[in-house]
Amino acid sequence: MRIFSVFAALGTSLAVPVQALAAGVQRPIPNPQSATAEFWFFTASIGLLLALAAVHWLVARR
Repeated sequence: MRIFSVFAALGTSLAVPVQALAAGVQRPIPNPQSATAEFWFFTASIGLLLALAAVHWLVARR
């Protein structure tokens, strides 16, 4: 059992310097949306609003 703790300590001491040498994370920069994508997003938004209005109208009638 003691040998496992020695290996754990050795493994930890070897892993720490490797992590210290890791490069920093660079966040990706998103690309701007195209005009076509904006058009379809607008169309989907209008469709969602119409669907919500239809559900509101159907539920309010009950």
